[in-house]
Amino acid sequence: MGNVSLYWLGQMGLLIDTGNTRMCIDYFASMIDGRLTPPPFPADALTGIDIFIGTHDHIDHIDHEAWKIWAKTNPEAVFIFPKAHMDSILEDGISGEKAIGLNDGGSYSFRDITIHAIAASHEFLDRDEKTGLYPYLQYIIEANGVRIHHAGDTVRYEGMLTKIRSFGKIDVQLLPINGRDAKRYRIGFIGNMTYQEAADLAGETEPKLVIPGHWDMFEINGEDPSLFADYLDAKYNGRIKCVIPKVMEKIVI
Repeated sequence: MGNVSLYWLGQMGLLIDTGNTRMCIDYFASMIDGRLTPPPFPADALTGIDIFIGTHDHIDHIDHEAWKIWAKTNPEAVFIFPKAHMDSILEDGISGEKAIGLNDGGSYSFRDITIHAIAASHEFLDRDEKTGLYPYLQYIIEANGVRIHHAGDTVRYEGMLTKIRSFGKIDVQLLPINGRDAKRYRIGFIGNMTYQEAADLAGETEPKLVIPGHWDMFEINGEDPSLFADYLDAKYNGRIKCVIPKVMEKIVI
């Protein structure tokens, strides 16, 4: 097993460096009203990326203005996203051969990396009955013998745990913990796992390391990550290591 370095970018953003390949997942680089934390660096400063990945077509996960920039500043990069969003991604100026649309059960290999897609339920699965495409995805990323589960935005649904377990032991898991309620739903914030539900998913998956995400960006749509860490520790007797991330702090696996 080789080293893999992770850097949290806020929200569900993650930069992954294998030494040979650099991936950027769900980086929200645009400043908008209501945002509590600034991006760690502007979109046009992010270069040398081989793979850009988006879990779903919300601005804090697929930032179209940033993707338009990266299509120019990272011309050799491939872009991976739910196939359901192919038209909007091509409109960002990403060429067809660089636009890799995946669906539940699909995968893509690049150098020393394999990326597997699993449907996510961002409060609902929302599968298109005609095309069979899911608009929300989570990913299992295999690199240097390390297996990373990036859950995107999701609640748990029947069969999801079985899908995750089918890939074998998870080394690192990034889970949304911000939850859901009527107030948020009425103003357009679609729900995710509560911190208790996320902790239980980690407890049943048993990764070597779990990282809580989706708690820092918007006042009405956040959570206290220490509640997640404390609940996980109390319920699962300290068996699962948890790191509450700091932006751009290096985590070596």
